Parts: sequence; C-alpha cells; structure tokens
Amino acid sequence: QVHLAESGGGLVQAGGSLTLACAATGITRGLDIMGWYRQAPGKSRELVAEVQGNRPTAYANSVRSRFTISRDVAKNTAYLQMNSLRPEDTALYYCNLRTSIAAVQYWGQGIQVTVSS
Repeated sequence: QVHLAESGGGLVQAGGSLTLACAATGITRGLDIMGWYRQAPGKSRELVAEVQGNRPTAYANSVRSRFTISRDVAKNTAYLQMNSLRPEDTALYYCNLRTSIAAVQYWGQGIQVTVSS
C-alpha cells in the first residue's frame, strides 16, 4: 500500500509564499509521476503541477511563473513552492502519485491553503 503525507499548508496573506511537501511511503515502484491538484469550494478538482521523475512536466496556466514543482527522488517527496499567492489560490490541495497512464494512482488526504486579501 502507498501512503501520501502532505504538509506545509496554512493561512497566508496575498503576495506571500508557502511550500507544500508530499512524502510517499510504501511500495512506490513504477509510480513515476507526482502531482499537485487543488479543489476550491464549488469547483472541480484541477491539476496544478506535475513532475515525472525529477522533471516538471505540467503547470496550470494560472500558476505558471508563480509556482514551482520539484521532487527529491531519493526521499520520494514532491514539493510545491508557491510564490505571489492570490486569494483565488485558496483551495484544498491534494498530492497525487500515479503511473504514466494513470492505471494506478493514489491521493493524499488534502491540505488547506488559504490566501487572505
């Protein structure tokens, strides 16, 4: 079984920064893609950023140039550095770990990020 532990969320003022971390434990062989998704109240879950191995492969247009995803492969931990945060970034952020065709995927429990104006 795979477990994803998210950390680093919280409350920040607009323009501030936060760094989320997602540590994966368990049998993770073959689960090469880690990503961050978010879901705001009343909205669908959306992809924020993904990394394959240690190479970022996708960013949502709304966060490009403000957020940076990275991964420490040895620690099996992904990070999401979030700068210049905006109130519209407020959401529950979920870590995702999956195979390349998403045949197998796991989700974290979610961590709240709140940006005040």
